Amino acid sequence: MATPKLHGRAFYESLGSPKYVLAPMVDQSEFAWRLLTRSFLPPDLRTSILAYSPMLHAKLFADSPKYRAAHFEPLKPPLALPQTPDEAHLKTLKEDDAYLDGNPKIDRPLFVQFCANDPQALLEAAKVVQPYCDAVDLNLGCPQGIAKRGHYGAFLQEDWDTIHKMISTLHKGLDIPVTAKMRILDTRERTLEYAQMLLNAGASIITVHGRQREQKGHNTGLADWSVLRYLRESLPPETVIFANGNILQHDDIQECLEQTKADGVMTAEGNLYDPSIFATTPPAGEEGREYWRGRDGKGGYRVDAVLRRYLDITHQYVFGQNRPARAPLFLPSDTPAELVAEAKVAETNGNKRSLEDVADGERPSKKQRKEEAKQQKKTGKQEKVTNANLVAMQAHCFHILRPLVSKHHNVRDALARSRAGDIEAYEKVLTLTEAAVGEGLLAYEANPAEFEEQEVAEAKAEAGPLLVNGDAEAKKAADECSDEAVRRCKRPYWVCQPYVRPLPKEALEKGSMQLSKKMKKKLEQEQDEQQSGAVKVGEVDELAAKAGVAPGGKVEAVGEEVRHEVNGLDEMNDGEKEAVVEVPKEGMVCG
Repeated sequence: MATPKLHGRAFYESLGSPKYVLAPMVDQSEFAWRLLTRSFLPPDLRTSILAYSPMLHAKLFADSPKYRAAHFEPLKPPLALPQTPDEAHLKTLKEDDAYLDGNPKIDRPLFVQFCANDPQALLEAAKVVQPYCDAVDLNLGCPQGIAKRGHYGAFLQEDWDTIHKMISTLHKGLDIPVTAKMRILDTRERTLEYAQMLLNAGASIITVHGRQREQKGHNTGLADWSVLRYLRESLPPETVIFANGNILQHDDIQECLEQTKADGVMTAEGNLYDPSIFATTPPAGEEGREYWRGRDGKGGYRVDAVLRRYLDITHQYVFGQNRPARAPLFLPSDTPAELVAEAKVAETNGNKRSLEDVADGERPSKKQRKEEAKQQKKTGKQEKVTNANLVAMQAHCFHILRPLVSKHHNVRDALARSRAGDIEAYEKVLTLTEAAVGEGLLAYEANPAEFEEQEVAEAKAEAGPLLVNGDAEAKKAADECSDEAVRRCKRPYWVCQPYVRPLPKEALEKGSMQLSKKMKKKLEQEQDEQQSGAVKVGEVDELAAKAGVAPGGKVEAVGEEVRHEVNGLDEMNDGEKEAVVEVPKEGMVCG
């Protein structure tokens, strides 16, 4: 007898009512990254993280075997996903046939997300994955220009009829639930109507990103948690809501739960820069070698420790080979004998040059370059790597190492030369990273005050978004300036830490973004009307505030060097290209 299909809160509770949710990200929430994120929790708690697959294009997934093979691998090779799975095929599968995506032992709970605008194509794609996941999610949040051209993601939010048909079709046609991820609209009342439509169509869970469609890039700004709280209080109690937006560190998760009263919290960029974001910090004195804590009590996982975990997962699961033998991570308290042992392990892992040379980032010798050239000539042109777990590696490493590569350019250059599938190149990056971290740890031990002063200075030069606790005046200041977020999040370069984005007002003042031509023209027109008395002052001030400029102020031109339409409004005017299926580029956070 078939298991009854659960819906809504009953379904959510059957998953263990997870509070931690790893967001769907284009080419960035693939299997290896999901496994890395869960690895920071004890084994018995790893299922408390609900993870989403990267956003997949429904039509491509349904029609292209190559696309399916590159982006979703639930079965061990040579087994392949059938285009139209049936009960007879599923009965032939054994427990040992489970491979990566959706593996019941290591990759659950898992929701698979699709972008689509055709109910039937979406259903065909969803039926392929439903045996290997817990739910199928519809992307209604992607704000990129490519989504406008393809008519999906956030650019469907005016087409409620199509959205309703897609969710209803999945609700009726699948054996597993359907969920949806949306953005807030221009008013909370309209947002509520939108959410109600999704739920009435059959969505079991809705994820609400507290930003509007126009908020992206330098114009990202803050997510509005008050709208999420309004939805929570306005929708029936049995409605399951995930909150998304403003999550930079672990403590922000609980703050979001308390302010929004959501059931769970989803994070995207916060996880990319610190995959340990869902883990609690170890008690003082129990940090071990992977976690670093400074004199001021601030700390985090070391970037070399995180990179090791990531590469070990790739070795074991993606390449199906043993993890390399590795010496313990360096600590300043290590004895000379331990340092010698570490150097020997590094040498056995293929490091032919001295560790001093590696730390200095010297280029390979002329002889080595000739040998590499000969080898490449023998093997001929390499086949393009399409495996999602390998394609994502370089972007992931740049996210993890962002604070380090700004100081150690040898690591940056080595990573820039690394190609998808070349695991040895990434091992070299790890060796350089470990040397850079060791250098930083020794310098901190010698003079901690120097780093603490440096952090304060750098914090003043950076900016980014986050809601902060405190009175109304403090909150208003946080909405206009991101210094508080930077001070709270800043760590030494050898520690994983969030990327704090400048707020729109700050970006405009610094010249890193400018208003689109349309927004400029509209602002100027409204200001002219204001002067003639045709428009209320409050309306103009509200429009200016949305644009990130001071109410009543003028729109000034910026330099030619920053003449980029960062908010994508001009790009969105591009016409659709016939017979061309476009998908977002890797690293794009959609929704």
